Amino acid sequence: MLPLIFIGQSSNVQVIPQPNNVVIKKGQYEIGTDNFTISGASEVQPIIDYATVVLKEDFGFNVKKAEKVRNGIDVVFILNRKKYNLDGSYSLNVDKKGARIFAGSEQGLFYGLQTLRQSIKKIEGKWVLDYMEIEDAPRFGWRAYMLDEGRYFQGKKQVLKLLDEMARLKMNIFHWHLVDDQGWRIEIKKYPLLTSIGSKRLSTQVGPRKWQSPIQSGVPHEGYYTHEDIREIVSYAEARFITVVPEIEMPGHASAAIAAYPWLGSTGEQISVPINFGVSEDIFNVANPKVFNFLTDVLDEVMSLFLSKIIHIGGDEAKYDHWETSEDIKRYMKENELKTFADVQVDFTNKISRYIEGKGRKMMGWNEILGQNVHDYQSEKDNGAEEQLSKTSVVHFWKGDIKLMEQAAAEGYEIVNSLHTETYLDYAYRDISLKRAYDFDPIPKSLDKQYHNQIIGLGCQMWGEWIPTSGYMDFMTFPRIAAYAEVGWTNVNRRDFEGFLASLSPLYDIWKEKGIYSAPINEALPDSFKKK
Repeated sequence: MLPLIFIGQSSNVQVIPQPNNVVIKKGQYEIGTDNFTISGASEVQPIIDYATVVLKEDFGFNVKKAEKVRNGIDVVFILNRKKYNLDGSYSLNVDKKGARIFAGSEQGLFYGLQTLRQSIKKIEGKWVLDYMEIEDAPRFGWRAYMLDEGRYFQGKKQVLKLLDEMARLKMNIFHWHLVDDQGWRIEIKKYPLLTSIGSKRLSTQVGPRKWQSPIQSGVPHEGYYTHEDIREIVSYAEARFITVVPEIEMPGHASAAIAAYPWLGSTGEQISVPINFGVSEDIFNVANPKVFNFLTDVLDEVMSLFLSKIIHIGGDEAKYDHWETSEDIKRYMKENELKTFADVQVDFTNKISRYIEGKGRKMMGWNEILGQNVHDYQSEKDNGAEEQLSKTSVVHFWKGDIKLMEQAAAEGYEIVNSLHTETYLDYAYRDISLKRAYDFDPIPKSLDKQYHNQIIGLGCQMWGEWIPTSGYMDFMTFPRIAAYAEVGWTNVNRRDFEGFLASLSPLYDIWKEKGIYSAPINEALPDSFKKK
């Protein structure tokens, strides 16, 4: 392993997300592909095992573990819980002795490994690492990718592929939207009809007119994850320091569940799993104790499968039409002195929140859980609930005036910013280009500095209505996922779009090798190429 001297320094490396402190030095460490050695304490053996696999996949290295730290070892993982913070921070030093990754947690070491993977490059037929010193830590603690499978079931292979690429990009939250009007995708053993009926639909709305399309596929669609599938995926994610956050929609987006068990609905009528997209009027009868028991039974089973301290309950786009005509709801409102249906929803959400907290978890929901009217179809009388949402709730902001987010932050709520005009991956590149995705800042410019810490991060959302296949999902996700990864990790003063594009080029090669059908750069940056 001979050091090769080269001339030139830079404060950037070709790594996404860009590390926050980088010093490039003169010299390069040459890597021998047939005798690549790694060392670390026994407690970091899982990371060494992971490194062995990915370095073989990426570069063909024949990786061996050295039992003791000595000269000639290429990579050493050094865990020091007293000296280093536990927030995912790490240090990476490369010199003539090789690479040393330091961290106060296994997660930090894992992130250092991801930086190392992307830093290895081939020059004149030899694999090398620049001499460098990196001190790095994430800007935000919540760096999420959301996959909606309520609309189209994508399957385990696609999920595992996404988790691999999230790990490469240091993203740490896989938000799994498993329930919606058009499909129930998680096995609940206590209520088997949720999957035997709720996971299947007879046809699907298709066609270029999308929401207004009268065209049907005429092809049945179905699919769901068993407990065994979910445990496997959660374990796979955990090994990559990714938390899987399940989303179980309530009180709206409930059609698939109501199709399975009609008594859950506010009309009590039998319905079918919808074959059209859009916002359904079907909604849980939250005044019925039996319905509340059903939902807590479902949550109990969900919490037995997922390790996440956060449980997402949706809460968005709840239409109140069926509550308007429900005698149960009217009686419940009178008994509990609730003035509007928005108050009913907040009251219900708080009960669910208390239940989840009683299990040692915390509730999260889309920003409608605050009781604010952000939709044209809602009645004016439901504009603003008097009931106050539990302050322990995490607010997932996606729609409405930014002032609503600022108000929630000022009131002490933790907020994940997923503003739809900036983060929705189902939106065309002409609407959210790669550049626009990269320029997104989860902290609004108008937010008072004292509340900046209330913004805990961002999510990018792959909604599935018009994304029927894994290849189409790849096209819409890659490369924008890399932009959102850098937004979540890298400090604003370190972000540079031209440098990001240069770092993106090697990732395109990796994605192609892995069978990921990413969008060509001229598609991802349509305006730039039109000007040329």
